[in-house]
Amino acid sequence: MSEERIQTVAATLAARMGTEVAHENGQVVVRLPRERIVEAATALRDEFGFQVAEDVTAVDYWQRREPRFDLVYHFFSYEHADMLTVRVAVDEGDEVPSITGVFPGANWYEREVYDLFGIPFTGHPDLRRIIMPYDWEGHPLRKDYPLGYEEVQFTFNFDEIQGRKVKGKR
Repeated sequence: MSEERIQTVAATLAARMGTEVAHENGQVVVRLPRERIVEAATALRDEFGFQVAEDVTAVDYWQRREPRFDLVYHFFSYEHADMLTVRVAVDEGDEVPSITGVFPGANWYEREVYDLFGIPFTGHPDLRRIIMPYDWEGHPLRKDYPLGYEEVQFTFNFDEIQGRKVKGKR
């Protein structure tokens, strides 16, 4: 991994997007407005040789700062063995453009963020829950999610769920 190359990529991208480069926990980070994430992802892929969005996740800063959330994107270049972190500040109720048109592999990552944090992605091809049951209320990784008092059905008898035999089990 070339520290010089990642610094150059980050500085070029930040200058183009009208933002600055930060250094957080030993990583080079570009902070972007949410409206520019697709443009930035396209530039990273087409101009700077980043082949994959390795991860998309969120951080909830509830009662600590506004905007409440950060979306954290990790883009990786196999050719250069470089990773760049991009952070997008998102407030409660904001929608974020989906990067699945640029990096199709971000599909399930964005669904996970939607499912667990409640941050919607516009233009996503299949934005629905991916981890929690479809009828689940709320988003469990939000810091204001109520703890406890949730009755969850559980049984050690794998042949019996709600009094019915499960297909495929003996």
